[in-house]
Amino acid sequence: MDAIVTWGGRLSFTGSAETGYEVPLGAHPNVGGDNDGFRPMELMAISLAGCTAMDVISIIQKKRQEVTGYEVKVHTESAGEYPRVFTEATIEYHVTGVDVDEKAVLRAIELSAVGYCPAQAMLSKVFPIALKYFIYQEGGKLVVSGEYAVSEQ
Repeated sequence: MDAIVTWGGRLSFTGSAETGYEVPLGAHPNVGGDNDGFRPMELMAISLAGCTAMDVISIIQKKRQEVTGYEVKVHTESAGEYPRVFTEATIEYHVTGVDVDEKAVLRAIELSAVGYCPAQAMLSKVFPIALKYFIYQEGGKLVVSGEYAVSEQ
């Protein structure tokens, strides 16, 4: 894969890759930016969320679960000193639907974590990633929640 960022002045850039889509990159004004785009580390968190989100929803749908809403949230903690690398992350899978099977959700999370999501596979070698899930009945009532523990291979 090839990617490129093109400078737009100060600390403003436009990033693109092979798909041709563009994303604005920027920095906070206290470091000389114009607050006009994503921070690069935000994109790393979004990449992690997007990678596993696509896997999990695809697998859940193949298991014929009636999903009516779906959201994946990533929370990261960063080191206090520079370089402020991520030191840990929590991924939360929020699945809403009609009688969604917990075992189907757990299996989808497992397959993403151990076999399909390259972002998660790569980043989990650097810092711990907790995997939590929340299943809601259509209408908003929480049915079950829990945590998936990736076993050491």
